[in-house]
Amino acid sequence: QVQLVESGGGLVQAGGSLALSCAASGNIFRVNDMAWYRQAPGKQRELVAGITRGGIPNYADSVKGRFTISRDNAKNTVYLRMNGLKYEDTAVYYCNAGIDPYGRHSADYWGQGTQVTVSS
Repeated sequence: QVQLVESGGGLVQAGGSLALSCAASGNIFRVNDMAWYRQAPGKQRELVAGITRGGIPNYADSVKGRFTISRDNAKNTVYLRMNGLKYEDTAVYYCNAGIDPYGRHSADYWGQGTQVTVSS
């Protein structure tokens, strides 16, 4: 069974920084693309940043220049460093990963979510 466990959310003042991490565990043959999504109250879940297995990142326009996604393939872990946080970054942040548990095919997995609250 595959699990994604996030950590690092919390409360921060506008302009501050937070770092999130998400570790995949369980039956894992290969972790492919990984990403962070977020969902604010009353809004749809949106992609924040993604990263390929080879380390190529992509970002939502709203976070470019402020957020940095990275990963450690040896630890099956993805990170999100968030600087210059704004009130509108307040949301539940979810980790997402394409994981192949047995070397046959990849499936989509989600973490349980971690709350990020930015006070203005």
